[in-house]
Amino acid sequence: MNAENTGPGLSCLVTGATGYIGGRLVPELLAEGHRVRCLARSPGRLRDHPWAGEADVVRGDVLDGAAVAEAMRGIDVAYYLVHALGTGTTFEETDRRAARIFGEQARAAGVRRIVYLGGLTPKGVPERELSPHLRSRAEVGRILLASGVPTTVLRAAVVIGSGSASFEMLRYLTERLPVMVTPSWVRTRIQPVAVRDVLRALVGSARMPAEVNRAFDIGGPDVLTYREMMTGYAAVAELPRRIILPVPVLTPGLSSHWVGLVTPVPAAIARPLAESLRHEVVCHEHDIARYVPDPPGHPLGFDEAVRLALQRVRDAQVTTRWSSASVPGAPSDPLPTDPDWAGGSLYTDVRELPVDASRADLWRVIEGIGGDNGWYSFPLAWAVRGRLDRLVGGVGLRRGRRDATRLRVGDSLDFWRVEEIEPGHLLRLRAEMRLPGLAWLEMCAETDDDGRTRYRQRALFHPHGLLGHAYWWSVSPFHALVFGGMARNIARTAARTPAAATRHPSPTG
Repeated sequence: MNAENTGPGLSCLVTGATGYIGGRLVPELLAEGHRVRCLARSPGRLRDHPWAGEADVVRGDVLDGAAVAEAMRGIDVAYYLVHALGTGTTFEETDRRAARIFGEQARAAGVRRIVYLGGLTPKGVPERELSPHLRSRAEVGRILLASGVPTTVLRAAVVIGSGSASFEMLRYLTERLPVMVTPSWVRTRIQPVAVRDVLRALVGSARMPAEVNRAFDIGGPDVLTYREMMTGYAAVAELPRRIILPVPVLTPGLSSHWVGLVTPVPAAIARPLAESLRHEVVCHEHDIARYVPDPPGHPLGFDEAVRLALQRVRDAQVTTRWSSASVPGAPSDPLPTDPDWAGGSLYTDVRELPVDASRADLWRVIEGIGGDNGWYSFPLAWAVRGRLDRLVGGVGLRRGRRDATRLRVGDSLDFWRVEEIEPGHLLRLRAEMRLPGLAWLEMCAETDDDGRTRYRQRALFHPHGLLGHAYWWSVSPFHALVFGGMARNIARTAARTPAAATRHPSPTG
C-alpha cells in the first residue's frame, strides 16, 4: 500500500532546522503544501533563511519537556533530526533522554507520526561492537518506535550532497592528496545515498499509513568501497588518477586526526564518521519504495550525486553545510553590550578609520571576509591560530564560507559564526575556537557627521578565570599587528573596488 500523496497539507514539527538536513527539509515540506513549525534553541539563527517567513519558529530544547509539549500542539507529523554527538562522553545518555521526552510528548499531544533519520547499521554485528555514534542512533530509533506513536525510522549510510560532512571529507581527501596513505576502512563496502533521495524519503514518510511502525534502509543503487568512492569522485571532478595505499595501523582516533589535518571537517566530527566505516554499511531491503515510490531516475547513482553536489559548490548554491549546526559546547552567553549582560570583566580592542569609498563598497568587503578572501591581516598568524585550535580539538580556520559573497545569521565562517548581521551596516561574529572565555568581532560600515564613510571594528573578550585574563594579556601585544592591520587593509580594499576607483581616481590615474 502506498502512502497518500494528496489531500490537505499536514502540520509538521521539524527539530534540527539549523542543521544540514533540517535546513533543507523545511522548504521541501513547504513546497508540498505542509505547514511547518521549527523548534530551535536559537530561533534568530533561522531568521535569514529564504523560507523563514513561511514557517513558524519557536524557541526550545528537546531536553525541555515543557517546550517540546508546547511545540507539539496541533502537530500531525514530528521530525526528529537532532543528536548530541560531540557534546562529551555522556552524549549517549543525552540522546536517550531527548528521544524519550520527544516520544512521550508526541504521544501526549496526539501526533500522528514521528519521522527519524538515523544511521545504517551493519547486519550481524553485535550492537556493543558498533561505534558509539551508530549505537546511539540505533537506540534512539528503538525508543521512538516504542513510543506509542507510529514511527518511521530512515537509516542512511554516507549522504552525498553539497555541504554534507561526508561529502566534504570525500572531496577534500581526494582533491588535496593525489597520493595518499589511508586507513584500512577505505576497503569497507558502503551504500551512499544522495541528499535529494534522503529528503524525498523524509517528505514522503509524512503520509505513511498509520499501521506502519518500522525502520527502512535507504541508499542509492551503488555499493562501493570508500576507495572506489574516492576514485569515482576524482573521475567526476576530472582530476588525475589518485594513488591510494591502505595501511592497517591507523586507528579510528589516528585516522580522524588525519582527516582533520587534510579536510575542513574537525576530528571531533571526523572520528564518528571514520568509526562508522569500520563495518560494512549496505542496505538489506528497499521496502521504503512501497510507501514512497521511486520516481524515474531515482535513487540517484553515486556519480550523478557527486556531479550535482559539485555543481552546487561551483555555483555557490550550497543552502546548508555540515557546519550549519552549532558546534557542541559553543558559547551561548549574550553579547556583553546586551541589556541582560551579567557583568564581569570585558576586554575590548576598538579601531576606527575613514574610508575613501562608499558605505556600499565598504560593506561588500566586510560581508566577503573570511574563506578564500582571508582576514586582511597577517595570514600566518591566522593560519597558526587555526592550526592550534584544531590541535586542541577545535574547528580550526578551514570551515570557510557557505557562500562566497553573502552571509546570513547562523552561518559558520572559518572559526567564527555569524551572530548578527544588519545588511549594509553591521556584521557581528562569535568565536567558536577553543578559548578561555567568550569572544566576538564586530565590523561596521558607518557615515560620520561630515557624510564620509567610516569603518569601525571592535574585538571583545570576556575572560573565564585567571587563565582567560592571562590569555588576553599574552596576545594583546599582537593586536596592533592583527586587528590594526585588518582595519587598514579592509579600508584600503574597499577604496580599491571598481566603483570606489571611479568616484575617487588615484593621483596617478
